[in-house]
Amino acid sequence: MFHATSPALAHPVAAAPAPGTLTGSCGDSPGIACRLAWDLTHNANTAQFVGIYLAGPVTRGVRIAFVIALAVLVRFVALRLINRITERAATATLPVAPNGRAYRAAAAMPGAGNERREQRTRALGSILRSAVSIIVFGIAALVILGDLGVNLTPLLLSTTVLGVALGFGAQNLVRDYLAGILMLTGDHYGVGDTINVKDVSGTVEAMTLLTTRLRDVNGVVWHIRNGTIDTVGNESQGWSRAIIDYPVPYGEDLAHIRLLMQQAADSLYRERGWSELMLEEPEVWGAQELSSREVTMRIVAKTASMRQWEVARELRARVKAALDAAGVAQAGPDTIVITAPPDGAGAQQDK
Repeated sequence: MFHATSPALAHPVAAAPAPGTLTGSCGDSPGIACRLAWDLTHNANTAQFVGIYLAGPVTRGVRIAFVIALAVLVRFVALRLINRITERAATATLPVAPNGRAYRAAAAMPGAGNERREQRTRALGSILRSAVSIIVFGIAALVILGDLGVNLTPLLLSTTVLGVALGFGAQNLVRDYLAGILMLTGDHYGVGDTINVKDVSGTVEAMTLLTTRLRDVNGVVWHIRNGTIDTVGNESQGWSRAIIDYPVPYGEDLAHIRLLMQQAADSLYRERGWSELMLEEPEVWGAQELSSREVTMRIVAKTASMRQWEVARELRARVKAALDAAGVAQAGPDTIVITAPPDGAGAQQDK
């Protein structure tokens, strides 16, 4: 006959470790601290106390210190790399023309291009450094919270919900911030540029990721949010153009007038001081407007950035002097002189 065997006999349960042994005091996988305490004292209570209340916190503290040190090291290396890249970009020199000379715009305004590049690269470097610091220390904080036993799932969910709520509530702020970053990366304008934004025209005094500060010709300071800037006109970028409209009498020979104006412009272009401000030879475009009394002749000159007004003033004076020397009469509306009536006529009207 066969006798059924009980499960307890078929699969015997392993005996629990004796309390007076290493495994009984420190468990099946004793740590270094608990093993060391057992070897020194052979006391179960001491070994358990060291394993639970000393080894765990010390190990956790060491892990936290390692995470912090690693985060600081990663941030240091990343910031060092960003600083090296931005410094190299900021100190890069302007390109050289094919004929071996620097561009005349750079000659007219020494260091302007390098200074502009330096401001932009340093601003972008500041943004990158802040982003790296937030990302590195954010990841380190999450790792530390996980080591401390904090359940990260509810925290991440609440952070996501809070971020969405802040995104909806601060849409304008986020739009201003993103617009500021795009303006810096795209080099739309910088400090010292003269720009036209909507109905405001002035010089940029300060620019942050949120706002742009302008000062107009009357001295009024305008604070404009970057997110509201849809279109912007920059008068300081690249080059400018001086435009002079000079009226001459209708009956004058326009070919002769054109020749006199070109000679006056060429004399200005050949002078050393003015030639550094003028990127190309001035051109007489010819008749711009006609009326029954006068013809408006236009002459233009391509100049360095923001130097068009002084070139236009001097060029206008040279053209006037050349036309006066050639005997060209002045154009313009007739002057009407109103004189007072004689005393006798006034007395008779009173009667």
